[in-house]
Amino acid sequence: MDNVSAKKRIWGWFFFDFASQPYNTLLLTFIFGPYIATVIGDGTKAQSAWGFGIGAAGIVIAILAPILGAIADNSGNRVRWVWMFSVMYFIGAFGLWWSAPADFNLYFVLFSFAIGLIGMEFATIFTNSMLPDLGPKEEIGKISGSGWAFGYVGGLLTLIIMLLLFAEGGNGKTMLGIDPIFGLDASAREGTRFVGPFSAIWYAIFMIPFFLWVRDPKTTAVSRLKVSTALSDLGKTLKSLPNTPSLFAYLASSMFYRDALNGIYVFGGIYAAGVLGWTSTNIGIFGIIAIITGAVFAWVGGRADHRFGPKPVITVCILVLTSVSLIIVFVSRESVLGIAVGPESTLPDQAFYVLGAIIGAAGGAVQSASRTMMVRQANPERMTEAFGLYALAGKATSFIAPLAIGITTAATSSQRLGITPLIGLFLIGLFLLIWVKPNGEHINK
Repeated sequence: MDNVSAKKRIWGWFFFDFASQPYNTLLLTFIFGPYIATVIGDGTKAQSAWGFGIGAAGIVIAILAPILGAIADNSGNRVRWVWMFSVMYFIGAFGLWWSAPADFNLYFVLFSFAIGLIGMEFATIFTNSMLPDLGPKEEIGKISGSGWAFGYVGGLLTLIIMLLLFAEGGNGKTMLGIDPIFGLDASAREGTRFVGPFSAIWYAIFMIPFFLWVRDPKTTAVSRLKVSTALSDLGKTLKSLPNTPSLFAYLASSMFYRDALNGIYVFGGIYAAGVLGWTSTNIGIFGIIAIITGAVFAWVGGRADHRFGPKPVITVCILVLTSVSLIIVFVSRESVLGIAVGPESTLPDQAFYVLGAIIGAAGGAVQSASRTMMVRQANPERMTEAFGLYALAGKATSFIAPLAIGITTAATSSQRLGITPLIGLFLIGLFLLIWVKPNGEHINK
């Protein structure tokens, strides 16, 4: 297995996105998040509690991500780190099974969710840092876009499987009109709760190609982690950030716009359930539309990245997402963009479906372009540390969007007004992008 072809290594790397995407698609956004809202019974309280829980996990990730990246760059063997965090992903996701409505423990559920989320985020740091090893610089954008698109395919397949075979609607039936398979009890919401074990099993199966085919050129014979050396190197990197203003500006920019995007993903399903009164079927259709456009435009964005570079792609996507965030505030069951509608009108639903498609398209393209931009900005010799800083940038304020949404929602008693902080975060990210050099300040060969 040492003579794995370059094509297989790339496909093995793609499979991480394919395997891990259900955590974002099923758990964060379209199945488990809305389920929490129905169990708690109050959309405003659910949005607030979910915000605080995700925010707490984000703080842990922000603190540890760059430290782990620095350790990995000094000790090598990134695949071993992926193994360890994969275990956390599996345990955290599987634990969500124990969230029955009749015996619901919000603290346990949030703890399990956080364990899985932390595992996914840390595994992503190490897999992202392998991107520049997969091909020449001019091909990185296409590789990243294709990988992100393949990940969306995984998310789409898992969402369809959950909706058709497991997740029960208000009538206790799945979207196919059948009882949840495997004899799962719809009255105890076992079909929907199976999303946790399902995500864990999916990840375990489809990570097999990754572990079989991905090879890490940064392996080392060092048997002991030199934590003090890693921390010293990290300290030097942090002190030198002002001397690399393009990298500094990009980390700051991505810190805000990625946090806002994650806020849309995390609260989209909860928002639709609370404001529009959507069932799991409506949310599922919304998710399918968003994932399809996300997959298509992640691939298209990768080609645009290859031709124009990642910065124009990121700029356009931020502008689109800012506009969508503003429009969402003016969509409710009673009105759409200030136009009053009757209680039976489907216009609010149609508008939200269209907005979901746009969010999926811009979100897929901007996330793919963002990691290729990080490759351009980073020191090639400290790539894992750089992606640790990238994760820090993504999580240093990752608690701000959820907490701001939670606080604003609680203060205004309005889910619609609760998401307005996202607009400001997008605009800050766009402003800071002005100082980012398209090709960075390091020569990546």
